[in-house]
Amino acid sequence: MRAEIEAALTAQDAAISPKYLYDPLGSKLFEAICELPEYYPTRTEAAIFAEHAADIAQAAGTGVTLIDLGAGNCAKAAGLFPELKPRQYVPIDISADFLHQAVDGLRQQFPDIPMHEVAMDFSASLELPATVSRERRLFFYPGSSLGNFDPQQARAFLRRMRQALQIGEAGGVLLGLDLVKDARVLDAAYDDELGVTAAFNLNMLKHVNRLIGADFNPRDWRHIGFYNAAHQRVEMHLEACRDLIVRWEGGRRTFRQGERIHTENSHKFTPQDILDLLEESGFGDVRMWFDPQRWFAVCHARAR
Repeated sequence: MRAEIEAALTAQDAAISPKYLYDPLGSKLFEAICELPEYYPTRTEAAIFAEHAADIAQAAGTGVTLIDLGAGNCAKAAGLFPELKPRQYVPIDISADFLHQAVDGLRQQFPDIPMHEVAMDFSASLELPATVSRERRLFFYPGSSLGNFDPQQARAFLRRMRQALQIGEAGGVLLGLDLVKDARVLDAAYDDELGVTAAFNLNMLKHVNRLIGADFNPRDWRHIGFYNAAHQRVEMHLEACRDLIVRWEGGRRTFRQGERIHTENSHKFTPQDILDLLEESGFGDVRMWFDPQRWFAVCHARAR
């Protein structure tokens, strides 16, 4: 982890992986973002699940091993429990303390569903503990989190899911993916008027300070979020407000005023992009569900 962060910070174009947005405070801030009027993805996706839950369960099958990637507070998966009736629930998240707290509460609500939380960075590996059933696995990855990967990385990630699945079985992948739309809608969603997204992005610097002993001062930075139409993605950056030097144990970097650290991409998709991506990654029998504005898609696909 230290080597990864240092390499990204000292690259020609400095960056920090978006997975480091999610310490306990970052996870809470993201929950707040999801309540903002500008941030349409969460409520739009939730409306699709609510309207099409029975149809989604018919496509995915019931009694699945529900593997919830980037589970956060587990609320999205829990909303599907009545229809999917999972045989086992496996929430996975990088923020261990936040995950354990969420699952403790969920066990009280659903005592009959076996739960096995896993605190891990799943972006590099999907090697799951032996306690996770291999039968009827359904990888659940909502919130357009797949859009945080570039297209090549997204294909590689989906192929890792495919390798963990058995051909022809119930299950597969259940994804929520944000669609291409008006840039003004996207810009507002990732740079809200209240500044919650800015606080979320800036909090990453405090997390990095703890992880590698750095001396980032969030007051020296400002949040930048915008839609890059050429790359079909929203980008988030942190921009230096003045010339400064950041130090950490064994390293340092000089930043000039206006220089940026790239913290997140959120790629947007067309329905054809989704079909192509899944087919290239070893999936078929794709089903999609949309909101009336076609701003967001939920899709299910099986291993082939």
